[in-house]
Amino acid sequence: MTKLSVNVNKFALIRNSRGHNNPDVVQAAIDAQRFGADGVTVHPRPDERHIKYSDVPAIKKVITTEFNIEGNPREEKFVKLVLDNKPAQVTLVPDTQNQLTSDHGWDTIGNENYLKEIISVFRNAGIRTSIFVDPDVKMVEGAAKTGVDRIELYTESYAKNFFNGKEKAIADFVSAAKRANELNIGINAGHDLDLDNLKYFYDNIPGLMEVSIGHALVCDALYMGFENAVKKYKEQLK
Repeated sequence: MTKLSVNVNKFALIRNSRGHNNPDVVQAAIDAQRFGADGVTVHPRPDERHIKYSDVPAIKKVITTEFNIEGNPREEKFVKLVLDNKPAQVTLVPDTQNQLTSDHGWDTIGNENYLKEIISVFRNAGIRTSIFVDPDVKMVEGAAKTGVDRIELYTESYAKNFFNGKEKAIADFVSAAKRANELNIGINAGHDLDLDNLKYFYDNIPGLMEVSIGHALVCDALYMGFENAVKKYKEQLK
């Protein structure tokens, strides 16, 4: 079964725009699970433009499924946040300062020694590790050398090119997934997956364990409601 983890960052972004607690991000995490999500994802950034570091322990308290914290481990504050809250999974993303959204995966070859070191820190704390990678077989092979549990395939290029030829758009992802399976690395995926392209991705990626979806799901929720949106995304994973 491929799990759906709902990223609640956009709830926090809307909340922060007014400076109050509406919408309530903790309640969004509760409801995501109640509506059928298999997990909740947050991605705090140093400027706290959406999820605040103080949100994380409050959300951790209400998690009944899986909690996934994403972020750049080169930020000491992020590392402490993860170790203090011990999520089921930490996803390491090579974000830069003031980056609008995640836009590239790790160079797992050039950063092999660093990734080995930081992954061991989280694994020693009993936290499953995943690293954000582009759909490149060499990067998958590099990831295998770091001792990571899973990779998260960065799917922006797939989503961008889906309507121009979905077979071509997914080809590199299939190759990367097959190599990950050979190397016994778990496969997650995320970024711009939506109700148009998720089903095809799910049907064609062997061993897909989890998708993390936030922006598109919240956009759909504005029209169809949060509960219906979660259920619609779950239906794509059957």
